[in-house]
Amino acid sequence: MGDSDSEHETGIVIRVDDSPEALPESPWDALLATQARPTPFMRLAYLRALHASGSAVEGTGWRPQFVSLWRGDTLLAACPAWLKSHSYGEYVFDWAWADAYQRHGLAYYPKLLVAVPFTPVPGSRLLAVDDEARALLAQALSALAREAEASSLHVLFGDEADQAALAAAGCMARSGVQFHWMAEGDADFAAFLARLQRDKRKKIQQEQRRVREAGVAFEARQGRDIRPEDWDYFYRCYCQTYREHRSTPYLSRDFFARMAGDMPEHWLMFTALRGGERVAASLIALDPERRAAFGRYWGATEHIPNLHFDACYYQPLAWCMAHGYQRFEGGAQGEHKMARGLMPTPTASSHWLAHPAFADAVGDFLAREGEAMAGYIGELGEHAPFKAKDAADAASS
Repeated sequence: MGDSDSEHETGIVIRVDDSPEALPESPWDALLATQARPTPFMRLAYLRALHASGSAVEGTGWRPQFVSLWRGDTLLAACPAWLKSHSYGEYVFDWAWADAYQRHGLAYYPKLLVAVPFTPVPGSRLLAVDDEARALLAQALSALAREAEASSLHVLFGDEADQAALAAAGCMARSGVQFHWMAEGDADFAAFLARLQRDKRKKIQQEQRRVREAGVAFEARQGRDIRPEDWDYFYRCYCQTYREHRSTPYLSRDFFARMAGDMPEHWLMFTALRGGERVAASLIALDPERRAAFGRYWGATEHIPNLHFDACYYQPLAWCMAHGYQRFEGGAQGEHKMARGLMPTPTASSHWLAHPAFADAVGDFLAREGEAMAGYIGELGEHAPFKAKDAADAASS
């Protein structure tokens, strides 16, 4: 059936495939739809595009090892997995762990990773028909890590069911934080601003006014209304952002071409125009069924003060409110997002290390880090940007 098959004592066949193309799209997506926190980034078309475009392949340090469980022709569980030769593109940082291995003469790579490459969006990772199948998938991942002589197993930004199954399989939990906007009944962006504390509201209004005074207007296009020339300009902006950070883009132009062709309903693009000329673009991912939006990429070909905040936060938030969306996730890190109305939201990942001494050391570190993170999130909640009553409602939502 797959590149590597084994049969569990229950008669379930465990497959490991070195390409997402080996897996059937309809059963995968049907299984995804039944999970607690499905996202468009776990659709097989998205994962296939990463592979087919050369963005996440063995040559870029992502060797696919997709794991699936079958009973006959029925897909019981599945997840995307990679043997990694580096820690780029993950957003849950383990560079210190890799450095410690190296200093002790041990190899940290390859490691086995379950995640969506370059996409720090929380959601279901271990797709399964029930808890029993999810537990078997977690055990299969642990066995694969050992067979591949990987230093470790990491499952990033999973949901609660994933975390429970992985904890039972011997993984340690790690907590993090992101900043998300949740709908609170705002009729429009003006109503949202009215709920903010005066200084926060005035700052946003000032930033937007400066963008308007610079002669910038925004154009929003969704789905198939996004033209090839819009994608071309966006990709130019995307690459410019990486150049400014002296880095190399993770995603190829072909990846976005595949997204435009295979998953058009999941994309919203804002283009900033001045004097009829494009000066910046931001790309937002959409989950229309669950009314959720995800800030993804941005870039500018001309520096205009405050344009980033407008293109990446204010325009998408206003669009979400106008279209009845309930959640906007601003991406990884960034306390500055709180001043724009995005509140701290806990995230989690799961980790297993093969070396007993390093596993004990990392376990101690994660316990201390977890306590510090809980305190940090609590402290952030005390500095909510909303007026007193709205701040209390936002913190409890």
